[in-house]
Amino acid sequence: MRVLGFGDNIVDRFLDRGIDYPGGNCVNVAVFARRLGADAGYLGVFGSDEAGAFLRDAIAAEGVDVSRSVVREGESGVSTLQVEAGERTFLGWNGGGVTVRSPLELDAALLEYASGFDLVHSSVYSRSEPELAKVAGGPALVSYDLSSEDEFRRPEYLDRVCPSADLVLLSCSHESDEATRELLAEAIARGASIALATRGTDGAIVTDGRATVSAGAKLVDGAATIVDTMGCGDAFLAGFIVSLLGSGWRRGVRPGRSQLTAALEAGADAAHAQCFVEGAFGRGRASGRFVAASMW
Repeated sequence: MRVLGFGDNIVDRFLDRGIDYPGGNCVNVAVFARRLGADAGYLGVFGSDEAGAFLRDAIAAEGVDVSRSVVREGESGVSTLQVEAGERTFLGWNGGGVTVRSPLELDAALLEYASGFDLVHSSVYSRSEPELAKVAGGPALVSYDLSSEDEFRRPEYLDRVCPSADLVLLSCSHESDEATRELLAEAIARGASIALATRGTDGAIVTDGRATVSAGAKLVDGAATIVDTMGCGDAFLAGFIVSLLGSGWRRGVRPGRSQLTAALEAGADAAHAQCFVEGAFGRGRASGRFVAASMW
């Protein structure tokens, strides 16, 4: 199976550690899928600064193909965070740098490249909305992370992305069970084939409009020490995707209840394991090297 991350990359700067880690939703999903046994690629824009080279090298070192990504003049995206009692706290970012300001447009050559994957994943942080229909017109499935912000749950936004999405993910740890199910139903009504919600320690829910399945989270043992929760949602999604693809999910082949249940379990396992990883997927470096590139 082959998974392509298409869109954002970013340096996650942990101020409490003085360490920069490679990350970004689309990068993370590709890397995690690779670690779970899939062939993976990443397609996006890297900044021309040292941070951009750091990101590109770290992703490639994970065995993820970055050969079709491009470097554009400008600074890389940098987010600042800190960890308190194992929980990450987001402090701010520089808007995503050139990766977000000047995203890739999919020409015929890049669409042909994307068509060689079983699934293409993107997110609200990628400015990829105009490109989704192009990908959806080919053989690859499309997954899309709708994150947790209200602006990405408005009807007009859902109408832009859901008709092209075979799977959407919503982060709903701050929502009630009832509100979560309503959000999933709206995503399906607006065109998504499958809608998945992660709810932190309350587990996850998935629906395809016919069957709705829920599962509990795999909680960390009280004796274990959580490193941080960075990337847990992305790890869940990667585990879920790899499980479904492995069970035969393809365009025109809808997964059944048993496949959805198994995918939720695989996602929970992947998210649990992620709690013990520094940053999204490790490979951190001292943040002082990139101070000049990340001022805003």
